[in-house]
Order: sequence, then C-alpha cells, then structure tokens
Amino acid sequence: MATTDNLPAADVNKYDYVIVGGGTAGCVIAARLAEYLPRKNILLIEAGPSDFTDDRVLDLRKWLGLLGGELDYDYPTTEQPMGNSHIRHSRAKVLGGCSSHNTLISFRPFEHDLDIWQSLGAKGWTFPVFMRVLDRLRNTVQPDDAVTGVNLTLKDGTSHTVNAKAETILCAGAVDTPRLMLHSGLGPAQQLRDLGIEVVRDIPGVGENLQDHPESIILWELNKKVPENQTTMDSDAGIFLRREAPNAGAAQSAANPQGLAEGQIADVMMHCYQIPFTLNTGRLGYPEMKDGYTFCMTPNIPRPRSRGRIYLTSADPKVKPALDFRYFTDPEGYDAATLVYGMRAARKVAEQAPFKDWIAKEVAPGPDIQTDEALSEYARRAAHTVYHPCGTTKMGDVHKDGMAVVDEHLKLRGLRGVRIADAGVFPTIPSINPMLTVLGVGERCAELILEEAEALNAEKAQARL
Repeated sequence: MATTDNLPAADVNKYDYVIVGGGTAGCVIAARLAEYLPRKNILLIEAGPSDFTDDRVLDLRKWLGLLGGELDYDYPTTEQPMGNSHIRHSRAKVLGGCSSHNTLISFRPFEHDLDIWQSLGAKGWTFPVFMRVLDRLRNTVQPDDAVTGVNLTLKDGTSHTVNAKAETILCAGAVDTPRLMLHSGLGPAQQLRDLGIEVVRDIPGVGENLQDHPESIILWELNKKVPENQTTMDSDAGIFLRREAPNAGAAQSAANPQGLAEGQIADVMMHCYQIPFTLNTGRLGYPEMKDGYTFCMTPNIPRPRSRGRIYLTSADPKVKPALDFRYFTDPEGYDAATLVYGMRAARKVAEQAPFKDWIAKEVAPGPDIQTDEALSEYARRAAHTVYHPCGTTKMGDVHKDGMAVVDEHLKLRGLRGVRIADAGVFPTIPSINPMLTVLGVGERCAELILEEAEALNAEKAQARL
C-alpha cells in the first residue's frame, strides 16, 4: 500500500479500478479489491488527508471539534419551513470519511429494513447476505507481511484525466457523489440545461430521494456533578421505542412503499448524553448549560417519511450544492407526530430512578411546554441532524423504476463501467446509525466486482480451449 500527493501523467491510464472517495465504503472496496485481485492496479482518490497520528480524529472524545473545521465540508441546509433552517451537515474531508468523524456507534441493519429494500427492487440485498459480508469486517490476524495490492490516494493540484481500464466506483457519499455526477452531466436533464451543463445522460433520480434521521433535544440541569468518565460520548446510551401498535404502519408510506408487515420495528430512537448540546436551544433563547451538570436526550425518527433533494445552484464545481431535506413535510404528519411522542417518552424516562434523583429541573423545552402543538413547535425549531444523509442515488429495478439510479449490482443506469457504492444507494434509510450498512455496501460491491472478474476470466479460458 502506498499514498502519494502526486500522480505522474504517465501513470493516469494504468489503473484497472478507480475508486472516487476514500470514505467509509471506498476504503473497504480498495482493500478488498487489492486482496481479491492482487494482479490489478487500484487507485483510491481522496481529497482529504490521512488521519494517521492525527489526534483530532483518533481521540474520539474530540469529535465535536471536527465540526465546521478544515476536515469538514460543512454543508448548509436550505430554508426549512417546517423545521430548523440553521442545520449544517458535516461531511468528513479525511481518509476514512465519516467513519473517521463519527463516534463509532455501530448497529447492524434490521432485517425489516432490508426486506423493504428488496421490495423496492434491490434484489439479492438480503439480511443473510449483509450478515455474511459484515462478518468479514471483524478483526483478523494478518498471517504474514505480504502486500496484496497497491492503493494510491491522490491529493494533487495537478489536473489529470484518469481512465479506469475496468471500472470506476463512485464512493464520495450521499452528498458528493450526486454533486459530482450532476457536474459531469449525469442527472435530471432540465436541471442541467438550466445551468448550462451539457447533458451526458438524463438520469432523473440523481439527487432525489434525500433522507436523514432528524432529532430534537430535551435538556435537564442536574443537582450534582456527573463524575468524569472515559466513554466516547460521555455516557451515551440508546433507547428504541415503538409508538404505533404492531403492524399499524404497514400501510403504504414513503418509508414502506409496499406496505410490508412491520411488527415491533422502532418508531423512535434516542440517545442519552451528559454533553450540553445547546447550539439550537441557545438560538431559541434558552440558557447555556454548565458542563458536568447537564443531562439530555435526543429523540430521533428512525424511519422518516419526509423526502428531500440535492441540487446544483451553479455550474461552478466550487459552489456547494443545495441540500433541501424538507424535514417534517410528509403528508401524513408522521414525522412531526413521532417527534412529539419521543419528547414525551424522554420525559417519562427522566422521571424514573436513577435519573430523577439527579435532575434539578427541565431547562428545554421547560415544564410550561405541554400541549402537542407547543411540543411540536419547539421540537421542530430545535431539531438537528444525526448526520445520516442517504438515498440520493438509490438502488432499484432500473427497468421498472424511473427514479432508480443504480441496479442491484450497483451499476449506473445507462452507462457501462461505473458503479456507485455509498449511502446514496440506500432505497430507504435504515432504522439505525448507518455506518455498518455503508461498510456492508462496500463489502458487497467488492464481491460483485470479483464475481464479474472471475466470470470474465472463465469465459476467456473457455474461449482458448
């Protein structure tokens, strides 16, 4: 393995596989292809630096300091009439991507999430397949010091055109993959024409179907200081709750278009922190909280029904795209109602021991906010993101679904030699923090490439007989 900031012009056409984006999925794909196809040349292109020896990244307790810094693309959100228009979306600019920025909260996807994917045309993306590929991510002992391949990470101001002999795999994430595609003339034709971008291929689904896990916050002041601890997120804990009766949500919705039986799948997830997250409450006039004397819960919506879009406002690649999440705009009002339920559930949890023995008072939204209408107004205005954008280059049946961008093999609609492998391919957002799901997409992508390479080699061998 080698890294470089320079790429000689003579080398730009020697790579068999070019991976654009050294993030959560891209790094997995590069490593696996080097293992699976050791005779092939792999190029991994990443705009950010390596986090090797960088304590800003490696010390997980410092994650808040990364937001808005030089290792963050820091995308603003467009005006959100039903939510918080001040949300900024952190997207990591570093080798490892958002798996280097996050706090390593890891959940395997639920079987129900993958059943929905299959119902939307993602054939073969079953729960057993995901469990198998995720098992490959477990730590293993390297049997020897053999080098199985060469991966080059490009960071250079020199302009080159790199042509992959076999395939190009886009792994720039659910924001930057569609951004790159749109600037390359791949996307909704009218949007491209309006900006003076030559249309290479009309792909209506690029940038559409944007999803995220929105959350809100409830803050309490404590009557005694919480002891210092060594956990990443200062005593982070997770709670899953079912708001509706079993299978009540099985009617068709954006989160479950085929109306699959839902059983007890969670409607609400919340984290519990002792960090004073007061960015949004402070803007609403609530007081700052004293470090060490704060407890908060952040109910979020695991399966939101609202859908947004990413689009360009300029043909200049340096201009950031517009991110319009359309938070809390689903016609059923499910998202807003679920957030109110989560706020009430958080209060009930806080009334139980041992929490109640530590709590002095509720600071935000405060004891005067009691009606559903008042809670909804506060929760939406104080809402934030859990930093899980996805779905903007969704996977599906490209023969039946005009908005599907890639097929079940992750191949781009209408073009040969291009795949996408990042959170953008999610047809619907998983009910949990999606890092492991993205890793699974990377693992499966490498397998699909290997299967095709082996089939091609077998055909060539047969032809020589």
